[in-house]
Amino acid sequence: MIDLYTFTTPNGRKISIMLEEVELDYSVHKVDITKGEQFTPEYIAINPNSKIPAIIDRDKDITVFESGAILIYLAKKTGKLLPTEEKAYFQVIEWLMFQMANVGPMFGQYNHFNRYAPEKFPYAIERYRKETLRLYGVLDKQLAQGEYICGDYSIADIATFPWVAAYEFMELTLDEHPHLKQWVETMSKRPAVEKGMQVPA
Repeated sequence: MIDLYTFTTPNGRKISIMLEEVELDYSVHKVDITKGEQFTPEYIAINPNSKIPAIIDRDKDITVFESGAILIYLAKKTGKLLPTEEKAYFQVIEWLMFQMANVGPMFGQYNHFNRYAPEKFPYAIERYRKETLRLYGVLDKQLAQGEYICGDYSIADIATFPWVAAYEFMELTLDEHPHLKQWVETMSKRPAVEKGMQVPA
């Protein structure tokens, strides 16, 4: 049994999608970051960085935080969605790191300055908007080569999808990135993705 500590953010939804895809039993523990629940001593004992998501694998008494690390852990635990052949393995890992180092931070900064910052800073909004669109272009070019980011469906797709799927919420469009737009449509039709995106309720 996996205990999943999560909230309704792209990083949280990565893990619920993964758990649905690999068909592991899990229980959901909602950590409401809008109420500061990530800063409670109980949660800090699980994730010292006070972020979601985190998991506890009760079968092995292993705790894992950071969404990318959790995806790798679950892939290795189940033998799914992470190839074992060396070249394919590192291609998936590099695109997972691309999401962790670029897509998440840049999209997050754009969304913050565009929607939530108490004071509007046009320079910051435009800087992160341009970088978000540049990253759309990188993904679009990669997806021109196949249905999924690394050819076969993998944790790279799971990591990236919740961030890109929020394009309308971010007041952006995918119309100039047709391969990326098609990928979002393909991903959205996967039953595990659809279910995982609704966690927590």
